[in-house]
Amino acid sequence: MKIKTNFPFPLDSMAAAFIYLSLFLCQPFATVHAESPEMISVGNFSSELGKLASETGDNILPKNWEPLLFKKIKSHTRYKLMNDNGTVVVSAESKASSSGLMHSIRINSKEYPFVQWKWKIGNLIEKGDVAKKSGDDYPARIYITFEYDGSKLGFLEKAKFKAAKILYGEYPPMGAINYIWANRARKESIIPNAYTNRVIMVVVESGSEKLGAWVTEKRNIHEDYKQAFGHEPPMISGVAIMTDTDNTGESTTAYYGDIIFAKN
Repeated sequence: MKIKTNFPFPLDSMAAAFIYLSLFLCQPFATVHAESPEMISVGNFSSELGKLASETGDNILPKNWEPLLFKKIKSHTRYKLMNDNGTVVVSAESKASSSGLMHSIRINSKEYPFVQWKWKIGNLIEKGDVAKKSGDDYPARIYITFEYDGSKLGFLEKAKFKAAKILYGEYPPMGAINYIWANRARKESIIPNAYTNRVIMVVVESGSEKLGAWVTEKRNIHEDYKQAFGHEPPMISGVAIMTDTDNTGESTTAYYGDIIFAKN
């Protein structure tokens, strides 16, 4: 199925605020059970070589990942599984477009504090600017949302979340960490999203030095959340990948490898 947002907010394009509010509309969560393995594979893209061999078409998507589309955005980023020198990865091609791929899963970041992935980009977005709505485009980003926990909110914030629940039938996520590859922002910067301070942008890579090369990243999502929001994180509720250029009107290509959460 395709997940579509339908929120009446005064935003003229996609951007992180839409994903932040829309991940809770997905299908029921896959829950991590009591076996407590050492790691949890959220995006096991490299295991899907057989799927490439057995299916045809231009938009073969990974198992358990769904397209995330936005009401006002008519041009969508194209995602598909592809073979990259013997390893299956997800490619993303954006031409003045925006959409994402999302996977819902409940994970306790205290037990699994580390998230690891690899990615590669073809070019930077020249007009990209993490501080501006008009520049809120990135060749690659990993988006992690956290479910609602009223015990961590003040009275006014609780009221806003309750209003959202009345409107949409569900609580929206409490917040989100957005790991990005920027064009010129300082690495390790932690910056509120231009649309909402409930989404925090963490600059993991910046600049052109690593263009065209696979880069492996590992972050302590538990500590990143505490630094960004000032309290212990609630349960992780979903993971998304997104390559978008709708605000700047530019074009870019990115590739995403496997995504895992780990205890160490």
